[in-house]
Amino acid sequence: MKRRGLNRGHAPRALSQHILPAAGTMIGVCTTLVGLVKIAEAQIGPTHVDEAVSLTAILFLASAVASYLSMRLDEDRPLALRLERVADICFIIGLFSLSTITLFFAYETI
Repeated sequence: MKRRGLNRGHAPRALSQHILPAAGTMIGVCTTLVGLVKIAEAQIGPTHVDEAVSLTAILFLASAVASYLSMRLDEDRPLALRLERVADICFIIGLFSLSTITLFFAYETI
């Protein structure tokens, strides 16, 4: 049976190719959420959800840019590996942030 795993030489490009489209999608989700919150604020009153989600979109943007730059560089360069790691960390922090904001908004704490 073949072991499933990433070859060390192909790891940056493989992970970055998954992070880039997912981060772009999450920027779109954040943008849509900001628009929906702005519409809902007319009925529920002012909240800080749109500001928090906008900051989360910046994390996803940083993730997308780092992922793109990682793919553009040679796989063997240490900078490509660092950029991929930055993209991964920003993406995970963005996901946790968006989930936390959603919970706070659901329980009307922000």
